[in-house]
Amino acid sequence: MSDDTPDSLIPYDSIVQEALRAVVGRVLGEIEQGGSELPGAHHFYITFKTHAPGVSVPASLRERFPDEMTIVLQNKFWNLNVRDDGFAVGLSFNQVPAELDIPYAAITQFVDPAVDFGLQFQATVADMAPAEPEHPENDGMELADGEPVDATEDGSNVVTVDFGRKK
Repeated sequence: MSDDTPDSLIPYDSIVQEALRAVVGRVLGEIEQGGSELPGAHHFYITFKTHAPGVSVPASLRERFPDEMTIVLQNKFWNLNVRDDGFAVGLSFNQVPAELDIPYAAITQFVDPAVDFGLQFQATVADMAPAEPEHPENDGMELADGEPVDATEDGSNVVTVDFGRKK
């Protein structure tokens, strides 16, 4: 892409994110229809923003994980209920049962390590964006004249989807 490529008036990034989140819903829906039994060695790591709108987790978990939390659906989970906008599931944390309700919009990562499959998502609302560093002016990235350097901006607006790379 060139520097003079105009900004898109079509929200491609959000359309792709929404479509990929639908993959999570479809996979979980198939598990629910199969009696909540995971086939073979499949298991899922699902990372989500705990403070995102619509997320329901026990207060003790929200205190332990104020920003982001990863759950594992493998051997011991119950009451998997998949909806169009999210899912609910029962899990045990330190032998204490808990019911969680997670909208797809809150999910930031979905991984099935049994088949080396993973999806990573961008936060969909402003309040799910990462917090600003405490001292952004002192991040070690400065030119000789003291002006800060923005090392994260490469000028592209390409969304990368990685279907098989281990991290």
